[in-house]
Amino acid sequence: MRIAVIGAGLGGLSAASYLRRDGYEVTVFDSADRVGGRSGLFASNGFSIDTGPSVLTMLNLLSDVFNANGANLSDELELIKLDPMYRANFEDEAGPSGGGVISVRAGQEAMRQEIRSVAGSKDAAAFDRFCAYLRKLYALEVENFIDRNFDSPLDFLNPLMPGLRLIQMGAFGRLAPLVERYFDDPRLQKLFSFQSLYAGLSPYDALAVYAVITYMDTIEGVYFPKGGMSAIPQALAKVAKANGVEFRLNSKVSRILRSMGSRGSVVGIELEDGERFSADAVVANGELPGVYRDLLGGEQAPRVSRKGEYSPSALLLLMGIDGKPSVEHAHHNIYFGKKWKESFDSLLKSGTRMESPSILVTIPTHSDPTLAPDGSSIVYALEPVPNLDGKIDWRYERDIAISDFKARLAHRGILGAGTSNIVLEKAIDPLDWQAMGMERGTPFSLSHRFFQTGPFRPNNYDKRIPGLYFVGSSTVPGVGVPMVLISGKLVAQRIGKATRW
Repeated sequence: MRIAVIGAGLGGLSAASYLRRDGYEVTVFDSADRVGGRSGLFASNGFSIDTGPSVLTMLNLLSDVFNANGANLSDELELIKLDPMYRANFEDEAGPSGGGVISVRAGQEAMRQEIRSVAGSKDAAAFDRFCAYLRKLYALEVENFIDRNFDSPLDFLNPLMPGLRLIQMGAFGRLAPLVERYFDDPRLQKLFSFQSLYAGLSPYDALAVYAVITYMDTIEGVYFPKGGMSAIPQALAKVAKANGVEFRLNSKVSRILRSMGSRGSVVGIELEDGERFSADAVVANGELPGVYRDLLGGEQAPRVSRKGEYSPSALLLLMGIDGKPSVEHAHHNIYFGKKWKESFDSLLKSGTRMESPSILVTIPTHSDPTLAPDGSSIVYALEPVPNLDGKIDWRYERDIAISDFKARLAHRGILGAGTSNIVLEKAIDPLDWQAMGMERGTPFSLSHRFFQTGPFRPNNYDKRIPGLYFVGSSTVPGVGVPMVLISGKLVAQRIGKATRW
């Protein structure tokens, strides 16, 4: 059987790898001149700066994709284990570091000692209990609710016992109160619940099941590939090609072909130059609304992808600077703002910028100095902002938002006074994300509210269009590098079930 994969992002590469392992003839098409999709690269004047995901965890999932191609992760990528995984900075009225610093250490024992030194023995002991809870939660979720295809919402209850065990564990309560039951120190409460924002939710709205994201960081550890995160899709494409997957870059797909014009089963794709490529199945690695709108002649997308609630977006600053930040820093740095709950209300309910945003500042040259010229550094700074459903007109407020963001970075010592040490910069706002094909101008797709998760999330196939499948963050299991890699395996299983010879 011949399968066309539209899009060479991590989801498309994962799907292609598993499908090729299963014996299919696979061709991957992408309009860009390099693979990677959202895991892109901004390279200029000796600086190499990732434009997409910055956190790598759950190495076993990435290793599985390499294994599907008959390769080993350790042979293809040089991985650096980060310790500390994050450097968390808590500010108060006294100044940029008045609230103290907590290093999120690699390994349970090291982190317990860190907590004891900054918060006392009671919270240190609580950390061991919290880790035990996270391990049980992850083991229960991954097999029954994450690494699994769903045919209907009723599958959520089949088998019944895992769901009942989650209820017993309080997993359907709210995340913030769960974490607060373990830790007295408000800094630790923030540190172990902010990850819900990756799922598009406030810790006060997210279900406790999303502590599974905290598990991925805190228990499994955080890594960085030498050469940057964009080295991951490059390495995956290399081994997939060696395993027989064909890649056609600079090849934009204009529509998905069906047996009866605008109806019927999928029979292939048509490229922008008019070439037609026949295929028994098509896997689309892109935002679902865009696939339906642009490649299926306006066929109506699933309701949840049209009417659902999308995650907040991000204002991303990519900068090359002379020297290093003047403050002590790690590879990943989180600066927690004041007015914690109020800031989430502004972002998620009012659709406005946070008055005191919590920001992620990644300095990859901390781990790999080769990503910048000698004596220079690169800075990847991300501020959560409303998506295009919010109240910000980015045509007029873009420059103000960028200026404010730079001022905060200078205040914290990441940039020089007056930002005079910036030698290269690029900003990406929600309008830019939208121009890259990301629905509502967010790179984080649909949020993970309960009725947009698992069997309620857009499925990886459409019963109305036989032969059409989906992979990536807008389908199951969801957003983030680990979830997208799993989505490739799930869609391969789905195709295998439908096309067993």
